[in-house]
Amino acid sequence: MLMSVYAHGTTEGVAEDVQNFSDVLARVLFLPVAVLEGLITLFVPLAVLVELGIRRLGRQVVESIVAAALGLLLGVLVVLALRTWGSDELIRGLSAFIDGSWQLTIPDYLYVAAIGGLLTAAGTRTRRRTVKWSWNLLFVAIGVVLITGQVSLPGIIITLLLGRIAGLAVRYVSGVRSERAYGPDLVAGVRRAGFSPTALVRVRDVTDDEELAEAAEDPITEVDAEGRITAEVHVGVLRAPGATGDAGTVLTADAALAAQHLGPTPHTDEPAPSNGSSGHAPASGSPGAPSDPAAIALARAGDNRVYAMLTEDGVRRDVVVLDGDRQVVGFLTRFWRSLRLRGSEGRAAISLRAAAERTALLSYAARAAGVRTPRLVGVAESADSMVLVQEHATGAVSLRDLPVDDLTDSVLNEAWRQLRLAHSAGIAHRALTSDVMLVSHEPATGAPQVWITGWEQGDIASLELARRMDLAQMVALLALRVGASRAVESAVSILPDDDIAAIGPLLQSVALPPSTREEIRQNKELLKELRAALVDRLPEADVEPQRITRFGARTVLTIALVIAAVTALVTSFNFEQIAEAVTEANPWFAVLSFVLGILTWVGAALTLTAFSPKRLPFWRVNLTQAAGSYVALAAPAGIGPAALNLRLLTRRGISTPMAVATVALVQVSQFVVTILILVVLSIFTGEGGLVQLPSTTVLLAIGGVALAVLATLLVPAVRTWALAKIRPTIQQVWPRLSEMLGQPGRLAVGFAGNIVMTLGYVLAFDAALAAFGQELDLVDVAVIYLVGNAAGAAVPTPGGLGTIELALTAGLTAAGVPVALATSATLLFRVATYWARIPIGWVAMRYLQKKGDL
Repeated sequence: MLMSVYAHGTTEGVAEDVQNFSDVLARVLFLPVAVLEGLITLFVPLAVLVELGIRRLGRQVVESIVAAALGLLLGVLVVLALRTWGSDELIRGLSAFIDGSWQLTIPDYLYVAAIGGLLTAAGTRTRRRTVKWSWNLLFVAIGVVLITGQVSLPGIIITLLLGRIAGLAVRYVSGVRSERAYGPDLVAGVRRAGFSPTALVRVRDVTDDEELAEAAEDPITEVDAEGRITAEVHVGVLRAPGATGDAGTVLTADAALAAQHLGPTPHTDEPAPSNGSSGHAPASGSPGAPSDPAAIALARAGDNRVYAMLTEDGVRRDVVVLDGDRQVVGFLTRFWRSLRLRGSEGRAAISLRAAAERTALLSYAARAAGVRTPRLVGVAESADSMVLVQEHATGAVSLRDLPVDDLTDSVLNEAWRQLRLAHSAGIAHRALTSDVMLVSHEPATGAPQVWITGWEQGDIASLELARRMDLAQMVALLALRVGASRAVESAVSILPDDDIAAIGPLLQSVALPPSTREEIRQNKELLKELRAALVDRLPEADVEPQRITRFGARTVLTIALVIAAVTALVTSFNFEQIAEAVTEANPWFAVLSFVLGILTWVGAALTLTAFSPKRLPFWRVNLTQAAGSYVALAAPAGIGPAALNLRLLTRRGISTPMAVATVALVQVSQFVVTILILVVLSIFTGEGGLVQLPSTTVLLAIGGVALAVLATLLVPAVRTWALAKIRPTIQQVWPRLSEMLGQPGRLAVGFAGNIVMTLGYVLAFDAALAAFGQELDLVDVAVIYLVGNAAGAAVPTPGGLGTIELALTAGLTAAGVPVALATSATLLFRVATYWARIPIGWVAMRYLQKKGDL
């Protein structure tokens, strides 16, 4: 509907292009229109419903009829709404020129909404042959009526979408029938993959007894040589003796059948259900069926159905089943991760076949690279599932189930060697967890063997960042089992120094798979311990976290706040008054405002140089302050310069704790100087002094501060929160401050730099006011700037964008400056001290990065 109004020229032009074949074509197509409409309204519903009836899908027959009726009802309601409330532009956009007049065409094609709803509820094109051909026929009919000019393009699209809404609503309310391959369909798929199974046993890792009910629906299947199912025993689920659900769960039903096909079973006192019964296997904790940790790990790692298969030749294999109804969730998860996380190529497969082909490609590529991974031996499609048959990792146990005592140095080294083989071929795994790392032993020599499975999310020809993430995931995974020190030592013994140095910046929870991330949360100090161990082994390694997320919740919030602030600011402008004020502004005061803004860099550089524990080149420190103006494009006000100062200090060889204390001291001194400047100005400046009552602006500011202090002192929750925020800063600053108190000269220089910086901004703001012929007491200008800047910077928008402008404009207006002049002065000040400095900051940033200072 928006297209029909605001893109009317485009939609009408497209319709005209379609219709401009010729008048002759329109005459030729006159008869097919009538025929097609008859076929669609009569034959399509009949064909679809008959097929659903033949398939004994009575529920979907009812749902399809309800969806068709709902689509028709929605169409009628839309037509009534358009005729009652629709604007002339909207009605015109949805009308077609027929018989010399413009006519609303939606009522004549409401059958499209009904048919669209019916086909949507009937099922997918890939599963229903009549649905597929009916959609094709409907699209042909729509094309014909467009060519003949009997309907508008937006009108027919709206009608079709109403049908889709109706069909999807019915499917959502009633649920969708699962069409996964079970029983005979599953066996048929395995046979199409080239194997003749004699038994298929569902592999489950059950940690909740509620899953026993689902297990009863998935029988163990015994198949004869002709492919006929000769026995079905409904699956029960056992845990291994003493298991808690995290290790060695058991997959079986009838104990005798399981023992016959999948190995001997210890004696159990529980009676086994007979073939064909619906009873469950012995209860949790009973002794019983064979434990297969490799297959269980495979089921846990991929969130797919996994079956243990025995073939006629007696070979044990694993069958992994990818289900179509799981692919949308998997696609959305992978798409979100690739969108948010750097290093992801974003080739997420949305179709079931594409997902299976991707899995097969990565499996073949890893195997060809020499990685020890189960060989994929067959792929087939059955119903709404893809069946992948692969070798079984006999005797292998996942890292999750392996006792810590068995994780010897040779096992850890072998794990790193397998990962290096994949990386040397350009393959990244991207999901290294404790379930995809399997450990077995060579039968002859007893040497450890490490398997890497679960390549579904991997990449070939991967980016370097993706391979570095693999290294970070591996060291975190091993550290959870053997500790940070041993994990790092094993990495150092196999990987080159460049790879070791690349691990530290990526040791972040966002770079880890969800299962590893959950384990890390139970040991919150592990990542810090890993960084410390890396620095101990490689002192020159940089472990400062690297930005690997494109955006986060804070970024989304920041963008929303910027949009809201800018919208509020722009809508409050009187652009005519602003334009008039700008034309009359004094350009020399504008230049003076810019120069005074540049002077603030010198003041900030003086403070950092004075407080630094090591001598710093003043020119480089000055450039760092300039670079902070560029970083302010992405960081909230005050955060960017502080981060750059910290980076400069650490790059100059100052330890991280000392650098953090120095930056904190700089920030505390800025706060103290700001308060002192306000007091001094209020005493010695004109009407703001002690002789007369301070102005209203000053009184409001003082009252606000007093209320904040009072709330902090009287409300326990506020007091606790404030102390929690202040105490860490005091603990960081006090040792450094006590050291600086013994050097009064440097302390004086530091405070002088803060005075220069603060007065620079205040005087720049005053110059911006003077450019428009406005004059206020300097104390009022200082209060407006300092309070407005603090209030605006409290909102985490980049550089305080939008919020500082609103706060300063409101402050000037309260002081008696006309709104248009207050807005103009604020914008001039922000251009001079924010926007105009960004190009200079970019040049400084590039220079310092080139020189290695940032």
